[in-house]
Amino acid sequence: QVQLVESGGGLVQAGGSLRLSCAASGRTFSRYAMGWFRQAPGKERDFVTSISWSSGSTYYADSVKGRFTISRDNAKNTVYLQMNSLKPEDTAVYYCAATRVRASRDPGLYDYWGQGTQVTVSS
Repeated sequence: QVQLVESGGGLVQAGGSLRLSCAASGRTFSRYAMGWFRQAPGKERDFVTSISWSSGSTYYADSVKGRFTISRDNAKNTVYLQMNSLKPEDTAVYYCAATRVRASRDPGLYDYWGQGTQVTVSS
């Protein structure tokens, strides 16, 4: 069982930056690949980025490539999402998720989800 708690969301102007954190409970965090997804009002939950358990592989949605960076610290049981050059279209609830399978764009492969943190980018 893994519990995930996101933090770091908020209101930021376009062009600004935010750093999201996702703290995981349990002693097996390092065995999980992690992902970030987001959901805007009235839209489906979309893949943002994912990272393998060893940080050896990372994947990004085209819409965030070059602006967002995922990283993890297994000693702190935490995964991060550094978001730069934010745009109004990045406004959404951001969720972190954990999977034992592999880093993936498919939300169906993720077993555990956080409660989400709101990111709002004003124009």
